[in-house]
Parts: sequence; C-alpha cells; structure tokens
Amino acid sequence: MTKRSIAFLAATLASVPAWAVYAPIPEEELGQSLTVRVGGGVYHDNNIFGGATGETESMVYRFSPSLKFNASLTAQTFFSAAYDLNWDHVVDRPENQDLYNHRLSARLAHAFSQRSTFDFTNTYTIAENPESLLAGVPLNTDQSFKNNQADLVFKSGINERLGYTFKARSSIYAFDIATLSEQLDRSESLFGLSLDYSVSEASQLLGELRYLDVSYDSLGNTKDKHSYYYLAGFDYAPSEKVSISVRAGFEERYRSGAPDDDSPYAEITGRYAYGEKSFVSAGYIRTTEENSNVNLYTDIEVNRFFLTLQHAFTAQVTGSVFYNIEPSTLNGRAGIAPDADETTQRGGLALSYQPRRHWLVAATLDIDSTDSDDNNRDLDRTRIGLDVRYTF
Repeated sequence: MTKRSIAFLAATLASVPAWAVYAPIPEEELGQSLTVRVGGGVYHDNNIFGGATGETESMVYRFSPSLKFNASLTAQTFFSAAYDLNWDHVVDRPENQDLYNHRLSARLAHAFSQRSTFDFTNTYTIAENPESLLAGVPLNTDQSFKNNQADLVFKSGINERLGYTFKARSSIYAFDIATLSEQLDRSESLFGLSLDYSVSEASQLLGELRYLDVSYDSLGNTKDKHSYYYLAGFDYAPSEKVSISVRAGFEERYRSGAPDDDSPYAEITGRYAYGEKSFVSAGYIRTTEENSNVNLYTDIEVNRFFLTLQHAFTAQVTGSVFYNIEPSTLNGRAGIAPDADETTQRGGLALSYQPRRHWLVAATLDIDSTDSDDNNRDLDRTRIGLDVRYTF
C-alpha cells in the first residue's frame, strides 16, 4: 500500500473554509502536548445576516481562546483533542448582540500492524455566527445551528500491493429557530469501500463504491434521498511535498417525492509544499449537494473549483490567499420552481506577522458573492479585520 496515502474525503474537506476566516493563517507549533491560545480582534461585516437586500452592517469585536492536546498513548496509539471558542460582540445586531461559536473535536488513531490502521475523528460545532451564511434565507433570520460530524477510516492490506479501505461519515444538522429547523434539520450518513493496488511506492490505482443516505427530520417523504457512487481513480505522492488525488465516476441518486437522476461525479485535488510554511493546493469537485431552499429545490448540482496559496515572505511574515468558485444548477421541484443557475464565489486574503515567538498579528479580508437566477438567493458580503493571538 502507498505509504503517503491521502486522507479520507480530502477533496471535500479542502474546499471548506478555515474556522473564522477563509485564507489560512499559520499556527505556531510549540512541540508540547498542551497548547493554549488566546486571541482577540475586530472586523467589519457589511451583511451580518447574508440578506439579498436591505443588508445590515456592523463592527464585530471578537475574543477567541482555544486549547489543543496531543499525546501518544502507546507506540501505536495517538490521541488529540481541541476546543475553540469565538465570542463575537456584534454592535449593531438587533436583539442578541453576543454570539458564541464553539468547536470541540477529538481524534483517536491506532496502528494494529504496519498494514492495518484505524482513525476516528469527531467534531461537535455550535455556530451562532456562521462564516458561510445560507443563501435565500429571509432578511434578519437567525441562522444559528449545531452540527456533529464523525469520521472513521480503517485501512488494511491483503498483501504487499493490494489493500482496502473502509470509510464512514455521520453528520447531523440542527438549526435553532423553528422555520429553519423544519426545513433543514437532517442527518447524512456516508459509507465507502475502496480497493487499491500499489503500482509503486509513490502511486496507487483504486476503485471505490460509496453510499450516501440523507434523512430529514420533517417531510422526509418529499426531501429524503440516497445515492450510490461508482468511482475509479489514483493517488500519487512521490514525496512529502507533492500529492495528487483523482476520483471520477458517476452517481445514481434516488429522491423521495422527486424524479431520480444519474450524474457525473469527480474529485481532483493536488498539493505542493515548496517551503517550510509555503504551499499551494487546488482542486475541482463535481457533485450534487443539499441546498438551503428545500421547499423550492430538491438539491443543487455543483462544480467547485478552489485554490489555496500560502507563502512565507520572511521568517516573520506570511501571506495567504483562498479562492472558491461554484457554478451550480438548482434542481427545481416540478410544478413549484424551475431550475436555476447560480454562481457562488468565496475569497480570502490574510497577511500574518510574527514579531516574536508566541505572538501573531493577522490582517484579513473575506468576500462572499452569490449571483443566482433566484434573486432571493443573491448575496454580497465583505468582512475585513485585524486579529492578535498569543500561544503558550
């Protein structure tokens, strides 16, 4: 089996913006089991609810401490846990001005042998001020939600070249207010089994079967669905600096209360680390996902292109860029809404300065834009801020 394998669903995870800001900000590694970070900052948000019209803007003051613990429990077992808090005071927000984002995560990894490994991660999120707001949600709607996501990966080898991987993901979404909860609360369960063949130390070919089940808490007879994915591809990692992953095939999607459909599916990702703190990663994903207007649209077909660049100008100064563009088609419900074309873009810039050990100062700019045939889903949002962190 390939020594430098690519993590489970790396393509989908690579497209998700970082916590709080889109462009990556380097974290200082102190080489200790317990790391504590205290941060604070201020930013201006010109559309705090993500409204298509009548935007509400505000200054936001943030306090963001975190804890991270890493430990090797045995020679074969690794454990880590982390807690992050963002406490935002939104000056001009109606009613509740203090919003709290919590993220608690834990990971357990174990090597049964040189060929067989187990990796389990669980992340629980309480988001009262989400980074990526929902398109098409009525003006001044509270979009707070809770999410629990668990990922399991078991890898093993049949012989020196042939191996298999079992993957599972469970994700549960629960929105705070009744109108969004009735529409969007759901659970998503994903299972995958792949068979891989090592062509060389650096490359492997594989075939993969995945199954996805989406179950809504209410009106599941019109919103539930399940899919089968038939994929082939390869992983190539000639060094610690370079990795490429390709998955391509098709999806059979079966919808409750709407026509079934077959569509292409693809994940293509690549990463090149050209310096100690410098790297570029990019990719493309073609998939069908859930959307925020389930009463009008069954789901959304997405073409997602993304690019992340981080460059260390000096030992103290690091710049980073994130860009994501998604030309998409919303699949309208028959007799209720026509299909709608939509393009969403997310961009981020960050400039970080580490004047001395433990300290970091970062200036950030995050931009969201959605241009849709459904005017209620249009979005323009800009956040610009300054963040200061101390790690010990």
